[in-house]
Amino acid sequence: MQISTDRDLWIRRFHPAPDAPVRLLCLPHAGGSAPFFHPVSRALAPKVEVLAVQYPGRQDRRGEPCVESIATLADLMLQVLVDDSDRRPLALFGHSMGASLAFELAGLLEHEASIESAVLFVSGRQAPSRPDPNSIHLLDDEELIAEMQRLGGTDARILADPEMRELVLPTLRADFRAAETYRPTRNEVLACPISALTGDADPRAREPEVQAWREHTTGDFDLRIFPGGHFYLAEQAPEVIRHVADRLDRVPAGSKRERSK
Repeated sequence: MQISTDRDLWIRRFHPAPDAPVRLLCLPHAGGSAPFFHPVSRALAPKVEVLAVQYPGRQDRRGEPCVESIATLADLMLQVLVDDSDRRPLALFGHSMGASLAFELAGLLEHEASIESAVLFVSGRQAPSRPDPNSIHLLDDEELIAEMQRLGGTDARILADPEMRELVLPTLRADFRAAETYRPTRNEVLACPISALTGDADPRAREPEVQAWREHTTGDFDLRIFPGGHFYLAEQAPEVIRHVADRLDRVPAGSKRERSK
């Protein structure tokens, strides 16, 4: 089966907010899915309309093949977004693998479609100029499961159930392959502001590596460090959401995305 470009399959609106002045496109981590951002959508509505991305190869898109390349995922997302008639400002939020994808997508929007993102939020991920040193996608199944348990973020009941593990392991492996082999080759510096977030005990996104996101924008940059590990954003959800909301409040009212004529 081919990968669909049906917008309704890619984008989930849990709390539609057509009158919100700004939208936030949320891109999940490796193995993650759109419902991870349901609490964020609930908390930000109706001031911000959250658009949660559902990648191919999971849940109701299980019949589609997984995508093992950040660049390919970004190309597919661009097809979904570029014909969107909604002219409200669009911010991007990506966690872990999703941060790399958000960066790649922001570059395509900016350079291919002349659409500058309102803000790029990058969470739990080292900067693109600091290549991922890990090779989790090459581990055997048991080692991969052990790494998932160490990082958290995946329901322990899923990892303990043999049938569920059989369903999720191919997706996890494909996502980690995409994340760990990603190298930016098309757009390395953006004009949009970047807001970087990480946990103070995250073994995969230490402060100097996250601080390096500053190198990838000519716009404003800020770094917020929260207590917690790789999934600090679940543990510190109210504070993280407050930070995002405060940053989006500074998006100029009535500003429009620009499209090339």
